[in-house]
Amino acid sequence: MSNTGLIIEERSRDIGDFLVGRLIPFRKKRMVGPFIFIDHMGPSTIKPGHYMDIGQHPHIGLSTLTYLLEGQIMHRDTLGTEQLVTPGSVGFMTSGKGIVHTERTPAALRDGGEYPVHGYQIWVALPKALQKMKPEFSFTPADELSRWYEGGIDFTLVADKGYGKESPVPVFSDLFMVEAKAKDKAVLDVKGKVKGEVGIVIVDGYIEACSERIEKGNMLVSKEEDICKIVLGENTHVFLFGGEPFAEERHIYWNFVSTEKNLIEEAKQDWKDQKFEMVPGESGYIPLPG
Repeated sequence: MSNTGLIIEERSRDIGDFLVGRLIPFRKKRMVGPFIFIDHMGPSTIKPGHYMDIGQHPHIGLSTLTYLLEGQIMHRDTLGTEQLVTPGSVGFMTSGKGIVHTERTPAALRDGGEYPVHGYQIWVALPKALQKMKPEFSFTPADELSRWYEGGIDFTLVADKGYGKESPVPVFSDLFMVEAKAKDKAVLDVKGKVKGEVGIVIVDGYIEACSERIEKGNMLVSKEEDICKIVLGENTHVFLFGGEPFAEERHIYWNFVSTEKNLIEEAKQDWKDQKFEMVPGESGYIPLPG
């Protein structure tokens, strides 16, 4: 999905061990581990006149992780990939030196009916040494992800390592993304279960942290790895994400991420000049902002 702004300005405030905001990047925290952008899609309704049709747009220097809670998205890219992303599955596209893709409502849902769509698309910056790697795409079906129940919480390991488990999603840095759901109030034990910086996105319900109650729609980012105790409220759904931060700063412009500003400038010019390889069977493209 296309990020249309350089920096998303969101509210942020301190609550002891945490910064609270709605998305990254925001003013006080540009990245959480290697995660550099989180886009919350929906919940929305797909219907005639309101289909998802995100045309051809480019990426460099990052991987996109698409995870749906409801609905379907058809992903197509310059590698020739044509993959239907469904709830609970993971679409993981690595741009490296450059890739172009589209995201659209699949033909099967363009039948005049109304369908829900809800999910997250997440950008993971690539390590400096891999920023110019060849593009790749992987798809991991929902039934291949690790799921378990512990301490009153249902867990799913979406990506890389956490809670002593490992996801089959092929990532390129030390990170984690874990989905957690609780029907009744439960303590979420993070300490020692994941490694690195920790972010928490509250999808539904609320959490209690550092003597404060934080409602759905917010995101918490730990200021230290050794964070205070977290309590999930009744009927609460969250994502944990983060990992080891990179030593180098990342620059971000539109859909381009890099440690080197000149690579972003080159990508901007190449997109203007239509030098990127395009998606088979697609026409038109989203122009560079500004």
